Amino acid sequence: MKFKRLLLAVPFVLLVLVLSLSGCSKQDDPLDGLSVLNRALNTEPDSLDPQRNRTVQSADVLRDIGEGLLGYAADGELVPASAESWTISDDGLVYTFTLREGLKWSNGEAVTAGHFEFAMRRLVDPQTAAFYAEQVNMIVNASAITAGDEPVESLGVNALDDRTLEVRIEQPTPYMLYLLTHPSTFPVYPDALQAHGEDFTDPGNFVSNGAYRLESRKVGSVITLRRNEHFWNADNVAIDAVRWHVVVDEMSEINRYRAGELDMTSTVPSAFFEQAKEEFADELKVAQTLSVYYYGFNLTKPPFKDNLALRQALSMAVDREEIVNTITARGELPAYSWVPPGVDNYQSPVFSYEKLSQTERNKVAKQLYRQAGYSEDNPARIELRYNTSDVHRRIATSVSAMWSDVLGVETTLINEEFRVLLQNMREREVTQVFRSNWSGDYTDAVTFLGIMTPGATWNLPGYDSAEYGELMASAARQTDMQARQLYLEEAERILLRDHPVLPLYFYVSKQLVKPRVRGRQDNLLNYHYSQHLSLADTEE
Repeated sequence: MKFKRLLLAVPFVLLVLVLSLSGCSKQDDPLDGLSVLNRALNTEPDSLDPQRNRTVQSADVLRDIGEGLLGYAADGELVPASAESWTISDDGLVYTFTLREGLKWSNGEAVTAGHFEFAMRRLVDPQTAAFYAEQVNMIVNASAITAGDEPVESLGVNALDDRTLEVRIEQPTPYMLYLLTHPSTFPVYPDALQAHGEDFTDPGNFVSNGAYRLESRKVGSVITLRRNEHFWNADNVAIDAVRWHVVVDEMSEINRYRAGELDMTSTVPSAFFEQAKEEFADELKVAQTLSVYYYGFNLTKPPFKDNLALRQALSMAVDREEIVNTITARGELPAYSWVPPGVDNYQSPVFSYEKLSQTERNKVAKQLYRQAGYSEDNPARIELRYNTSDVHRRIATSVSAMWSDVLGVETTLINEEFRVLLQNMREREVTQVFRSNWSGDYTDAVTFLGIMTPGATWNLPGYDSAEYGELMASAARQTDMQARQLYLEEAERILLRDHPVLPLYFYVSKQLVKPRVRGRQDNLLNYHYSQHLSLADTEE
């Protein structure tokens, strides 16, 4: 009987142990009792260093952690942020910003104009090797500093006192204020950088000025943020903490959303989209956004260097309507231009073959293919690289089949981790064709056209057209908006003629958002700051 009672006691002991461990786990959660927003990222952010970030995912997190002189409201409208006001000189060349009184870092110390000056100098410093340095090349001496010809102290950004920052530019720039919303212009805390070097963005080291501060980070898994009590607008930040979950597999993201582990997805997989419209009808958010999905040609080496006919043939042989109707299938638009629709004061030109049927395009593509020096007996052999994702794989498989069916091209598909792909795109040694995308940082055509100027850091194909560069330079000198638009449109015509890229489609933003999340609004830039959101007690 004692033996029997002992056996009966074992399950009870195990139950107590499980409950005890469960209780400990819950008590150990540092966010227990706080309002927590769970958001998804489909790729690990490449860096949380404001000046060194270069991906959409990094920028999304940095907009929670940091703040620039200006920012965006929930509806995408430009609004004051760290700067409460500004003036622009009559000639449009001098911007003077007044910081809000009482701005503080997350450690309680004062944020000054000198910190913005420090960050802007760091952005253009060649030692930083910032991806976005050339985005501010209209600032006095910025280009010369980036090239190593001038000291960083000569940059036309000066703190006149603790609350006044002066920015001098070389030519009027209609989108200048928009540039100052970008995370690359966010201030950094010099003492943390000096003390920790490249590790200044690690948890425990990162001193930030935004609505949230970095609590913890597990690379490849989750980034946890806590509300920054020293943020100037902290009283209006409704959510206590944000967890950014890195979920590379799209269906895993959906399953975690179903399970209540995510409040907002980063996307909705095409294979699940129709089901999402039924299962989550009121939670599915689809809206136009400024972003293009494209394949880039490496123009620095064969087979694409000096072979326009081959690039044209490959572009024309792709049935873009087929891709957006059967693969992405979420409302995307086939891309026959480089700049997406919706940009302010701009009308994109389109490829010359845009009005042809796909059958007619294929016929011309075959002629161009032969002109390029290839045939059935001498097929082009091409490597196409893309980063890990089911939709990228499906698109790459479809495009390679189109190239094979129409032209006889033999394509090798290479799937790479995102950071490896980025590195290969930058170095170009092993790259022939690569998958990428570009999202506009502001609603001006230059945010797309500027990346293809000769020598630009983000000119990944290595496009080097003097004609294109001269048109972009001429557009930059214009004070008349209509004249500027004409130069930009002509530049895009040259770009489309030269085919350094193969635009496939223009994105729409696709998200699932739990009913308890309040305050989210559609906007062209697809920016959704956590500080603009709140959580309802019940999912009504």
